[in-house]
Amino acid sequence: MAALMYNVSRGCVILREHCLLLRGYNQIFVDSRRYARALRRRPVSVLYPNGERETRIKSNEPANKSNHEKLLRDSVIKTDKRVGGKYTKEKITEAVVNKKYSSRVYVDESAHTTKDKLCGLRFEKAPAGDNRLAHVASVGHSRAFRDKEGKVLLEGRRLICDALAAGASPQMIFFSSLERLQELPLDKLQQAKLIKVKYEDMKTWSDLVTPQGVIAIFSKPDASRLAFPKDARLQSVPLFLICDNMRDAGNIGTILRCAAAAGCDRVLLTKGCVDAWEPKVLRAAMGAHFRLPVFPNLDWDDISNHLPTDVTVHVADTFNSFPKNPASEANPKPENGSSDEYTESDSDVESDDELLLPRVKHQVYYERWAQKNAALVIGGETHGLSMEALRLAEKTEGRRLFVPMAAGVQSLNSAMAASILLFEGRRQLLLLGNRKKRSQKRQI
Repeated sequence: MAALMYNVSRGCVILREHCLLLRGYNQIFVDSRRYARALRRRPVSVLYPNGERETRIKSNEPANKSNHEKLLRDSVIKTDKRVGGKYTKEKITEAVVNKKYSSRVYVDESAHTTKDKLCGLRFEKAPAGDNRLAHVASVGHSRAFRDKEGKVLLEGRRLICDALAAGASPQMIFFSSLERLQELPLDKLQQAKLIKVKYEDMKTWSDLVTPQGVIAIFSKPDASRLAFPKDARLQSVPLFLICDNMRDAGNIGTILRCAAAAGCDRVLLTKGCVDAWEPKVLRAAMGAHFRLPVFPNLDWDDISNHLPTDVTVHVADTFNSFPKNPASEANPKPENGSSDEYTESDSDVESDDELLLPRVKHQVYYERWAQKNAALVIGGETHGLSMEALRLAEKTEGRRLFVPMAAGVQSLNSAMAASILLFEGRRQLLLLGNRKKRSQKRQI
């Protein structure tokens, strides 16, 4: 009895009928079905009381291959519909015939079908505890890591599409669903590694409150090698923007977006500026990095190499420095004294430091200043314009442009001042170009 109960409890042997046990003159009937109900799998064999053994399943193949084949066909069709493909009888037959009919092959082939429907692209599913998303976060938050690895992080469909259209090289694409991946140009992702991750994991490492479901790692783009949109380049004007020692990421991104809208030829960033590839800058710029050349981390000697030889460099004065008599004062002293370190001294005795200060004349922004090639320098709100910027403006006979403001207002935000001056410069350059065209027509 003990041996029989042991076999029943272990699930190795199942009694088919009632077992009759004799103990003295009493007969005890044991119903084996109550023990069989505890089993959670199909019986593999049956042992009769006389020692005969019957095997229920003789092979590992399904008992009914036709039913299994039907299920497999249905799975191929459902998978094909899910990825947006159009299945054919030939594809289904090929997927079904080349099978060893087992559940393991059935599951694997469904996964391969999903990959093949995405223009031949193969992707992998990130396992639990995958630390590649942590690597993505390091690229996004550390400037030193970006410079060392030569990589940048782009998040969102629109930004990634702009980068791919400009010819940037993708390395890794993280996506939360196949729908998010299909929104990208799949023909340009042949060399990238595609990794499917859970949306919850993406929320952990994303900078956004509501992630868009796709994050990409690109090789750091070189502005001299990118292919910018032709419509943007055809509408550009010979206007150059120089960001001088700007530390606010939001301001830099807004200025880049404004420069792209105003049709600037290029944007130059000095070494004191925030990194142009910081995630906050990228979000604020709205794809401006891939619509016009942006050259970051430049010395002032390098900046001169990126400008035409006949350029005139102007500087933006964001303070309320409207002179009382602009016609008589070439370099007036502001009323509020916010920029008096760059103006002429009222005293008769001038120190050696004051003699070395650049002399840049003030001018209202709506007067004519953008002629031929013009460059505009925007300084940071904390440190203002550097001495190198003022010396370059003095050397090229540029002007110190200011925007008249109402009394009591001390200064303008750097991004707001840049937008006013850039669009005014564009207006003046386009007006000059129209005059030249009319004069050429008259001569003909």
